Amino acid sequence: MSGSSIPASPAQPDSDMQAQHALLRAFVATVQHFFGDFPQLFAGVTDPRHPALITYSLATLLFTGVLMFACRLGARRQINHLFRGNQRSAAKFQALFRVETCPHGDTLDAAFSRLNPAELQEAVTGLTQTLIRRKVLYPYRLLGQYFLVVMDGTGVLVFSERHCPHCLTRTRDGQTLYYHPILEAKLVTRNGWALSLMTEFIENPGEHPTKQDCELKAFYRLADRLKQRFPRLPLCLLLDGLFAGGPTFDLCHRYGWKYLITLQEDDLPSVQREFKALLSLAPENHLHSSRRTPLPVHQDFLWANDIAYTDSDNREHSLSGIECLETCPVDDQPTVTRFKWVSNLTVTAKNVTALSNEGGRLRWKIENEGFNVQKNGGYALEHPYSQNATAAKVFYFLLQIAHLLSQLVEHGSLFRQAFPAGLGSSKNFAFRLLEAWRNLCLTLSEMPLLWAGHFQIRFDTS
Repeated sequence: MSGSSIPASPAQPDSDMQAQHALLRAFVATVQHFFGDFPQLFAGVTDPRHPALITYSLATLLFTGVLMFACRLGARRQINHLFRGNQRSAAKFQALFRVETCPHGDTLDAAFSRLNPAELQEAVTGLTQTLIRRKVLYPYRLLGQYFLVVMDGTGVLVFSERHCPHCLTRTRDGQTLYYHPILEAKLVTRNGWALSLMTEFIENPGEHPTKQDCELKAFYRLADRLKQRFPRLPLCLLLDGLFAGGPTFDLCHRYGWKYLITLQEDDLPSVQREFKALLSLAPENHLHSSRRTPLPVHQDFLWANDIAYTDSDNREHSLSGIECLETCPVDDQPTVTRFKWVSNLTVTAKNVTALSNEGGRLRWKIENEGFNVQKNGGYALEHPYSQNATAAKVFYFLLQIAHLLSQLVEHGSLFRQAFPAGLGSSKNFAFRLLEAWRNLCLTLSEMPLLWAGHFQIRFDTS
């Protein structure tokens, strides 16, 4: 294929072409700006294939997987229908990777089944680490110090028959399901990011384990890996009540981590009793605040420090408790919602609002901006992209990369300048990106102009 122009498809209005050009530029330039060229995204992944038998570089295959998720194709076969055979798509692959066309979806599956998933994990972690090192995420630290990391589990794949020896099993009404959950550590920010930092796959060691793997066991493994990988990074974990207990408190103490753990009424009853008792002794630990989001919201904060707690191993812990009563109008009627957290941070009148609204409340971003978007926003997290267990993990990590890149683009100033009103939803963003990749006519010499020149990319920190 030469560097000449691709034969034209039916004419498009100039405004459509300009919008496609702006969107593709925002996508390509954002990646180049923060991470270098596209092959650099996967520089640490080893290619096990014989060099003489290679048609597509490993970076080409991995990027094709990322593009599949970024464009929300929903299935591997859509690569063949939407990218292969499209000359304008082929020209972009040639410009970025020096290949003739897009690889076949089955080629991805075959190659990924031979990769080391740990190297793909490092690729995902490395992207978020790059954003930390470049201080992109500094404005979103809690109290100007702590990066917020949510650890939570979700289901990924469910089968009616055993998928592999590592499946977890659950039997209901005589029917056995085989499933593969994961535990994610996502770095979350108040502007809406949920960036994958590290993943722990919850899986059995074989078909007949004496005890199944579970979220709590995976939590300790993931915490150990996270500490080894980021030994000095100041973290504040946002956790649900499953993790409220002595082992978690002790682990965070040893690792130097802070935590804000959501409490339900039945969690840690001795802590809840002492919290109430201390509130009656310190009536000054009360703050009322109001905000408009856009409806008027009134918040009453109550807090107590130095709550003594002795766990089942007779280890003593000094905890803090926060309670927030939030009143907002629903159908013109005031509705009160109660939030409660336990923490190892000292709570004061100066920081209680930030700890609650910019800390504990952000735990839900792993559900909303994280799992819900990846399951229902077009990424099709629960779709089995491969029957091979190793390839399935590789596809999972590529989904995390695509989600991270899409978030950077959608929140970045290049995109917001081109589309000040946005595109309506992340699904619309993906659809427009797909159309730009398939339809925008660019020569080999024009492609580098997408990221050429000096520019800055800024993000909303409000």
